[in-house]
Amino acid sequence: MGNFIHSLAWDLATWGRKIRHYGRKHYCSLCNSHLSRFVKHHPSITRPAPMCPVCFSLERHRFSWTFLKHHSDLLKPPLRNMLHLAPEPQLILKFNALKHIRYVSADLDSPIAMMKMDITDIPFADGEFGVIFCSHVLEHVDDDRTAMRELLRVLDDKGWALLDVPITAEKTFEDPSVTDPDERTRLFGQPDHVRRYGPDFADRLQEAGFEVKVIYAHTIIDEAMQIKMRVPADEKVFYCTKPTPKAADREKT
Repeated sequence: MGNFIHSLAWDLATWGRKIRHYGRKHYCSLCNSHLSRFVKHHPSITRPAPMCPVCFSLERHRFSWTFLKHHSDLLKPPLRNMLHLAPEPQLILKFNALKHIRYVSADLDSPIAMMKMDITDIPFADGEFGVIFCSHVLEHVDDDRTAMRELLRVLDDKGWALLDVPITAEKTFEDPSVTDPDERTRLFGQPDHVRRYGPDFADRLQEAGFEVKVIYAHTIIDEAMQIKMRVPADEKVFYCTKPTPKAADREKT
């Protein structure tokens, strides 16, 4: 009964925000809201206001869901296990609504995650998950290479993972000796970040064993909709799979 009341209260609040912020200028693909504007989520934000005032999604959330909905098989059977790291509230609602997905969320600290978990030591069997969603997590992880190998280990041979990070440098920069929060903010952008990733993030994923496709917003969303959704043309997702065994390797087995 408590969950029902909480869900009903959330739905009523969401519809209230939809009405209050209704307009035709902008659109949020996550909550399917037509909006008069997006808003800032922090006073320090210098880019155009990125947050949906209805579901509180940011650019990366809207692009990830657009990709997942229209350019992946997430919404289609068969039954699969899904692992969601550092779960975003907007996406929890979407993933939980999929009847063919057995959903697990995990985080080291988040109170809304289903379980507490260290991404460098994932307590699941090899090949447990057909889908893994991990967005803006690895820049917080000291040993990101071990985390990548763990994600590869628990991914099913026919599964896929979206492993995304902010790309804010020409080349990945890290310094494990930097532990002061102010210095981390100066060097890495936030006090809880331990590096800045560059486009060579894809190389790290490949070194861990993944096959990687980098998919940009401008390749799947037309310019008018990019503006309407406030998704930058260079917003990207890293779509990762396990390598397909070569014929020679199959013959050996």
